[in-house]
Amino acid sequence: MNGLETRRFSSRALVWTALAGIVVMYGFPFLYMVLTSFKTPLETIAVPAQVWPTTWTFDNYADAVTRSGVGASFINSIVTAVLSTLISLLLAVPAAYAITRYRTGLGRAFILVALITRMVPAIVVGVPLIATFRNIGIADTSIALAIAHTTISLPLSIWLMASFFESVPDELEEAAKIDGCSRLGALWRVVLPVTSGGVAVTAIFAFLASWNEFLFALLLTAVRAQTTPIVIANLQTQFGLDWGAMTALAVLYSVPVILLTLVLQRHIVAGLTLGAVKG
Repeated sequence: MNGLETRRFSSRALVWTALAGIVVMYGFPFLYMVLTSFKTPLETIAVPAQVWPTTWTFDNYADAVTRSGVGASFINSIVTAVLSTLISLLLAVPAAYAITRYRTGLGRAFILVALITRMVPAIVVGVPLIATFRNIGIADTSIALAIAHTTISLPLSIWLMASFFESVPDELEEAAKIDGCSRLGALWRVVLPVTSGGVAVTAIFAFLASWNEFLFALLLTAVRAQTTPIVIANLQTQFGLDWGAMTALAVLYSVPVILLTLVLQRHIVAGLTLGAVKG
């Protein structure tokens, strides 16, 4: 092995070592949560903490799924996340399309304002929403929570869709118009199919923003629309937090998102590389 090959091998080994370290750093907390969900109550609070359970048990899962309100909270989380995702896409797609195709100064200002609203703390928006939803009669409902979650996901959805639409050549739409399509028809029949990967990426980011959200769910729900993150936070016993049931329910709550990511993996990869090359 000559000097050049040695340097290449060393660089490659260094990169793989760094990547492995990053994976371990990000993956260990989730792995520890999964392992804790199989521990006995005494092992979950043992000092010093032990990573690997000495006695494996499924009692935490049985306890978590039989708790009052857990099933309803899962349904509320799914309904809220799906509604929020649909609202975000219905608003983000036409907004991003208009910004990228008309290219006006007002459009550029609008997308900048959308980015600024992303920086506003959620509590600033959440407190006025409490009174607003109560006054219009939709307090403690999934639709109200979905609207609140849309305030989080919509700015990012607009930015993502705008970048994906920018990667679609104008000539494709011109060809569709020559064939008799209107601008709306060209969007529906040409642009959206081409950017289907980008739509999938935007949808999953919007879904995750709602699925993992805690503050709005805490402020805007009481009983009827309570989501699973709130239920997890309220799992307690007379001795304190019920770590076994909490981690078990958190693992179960992670499963739908993991499955969704695996199902949409091909579209996500295609969407992430869509804007890499223009034209």
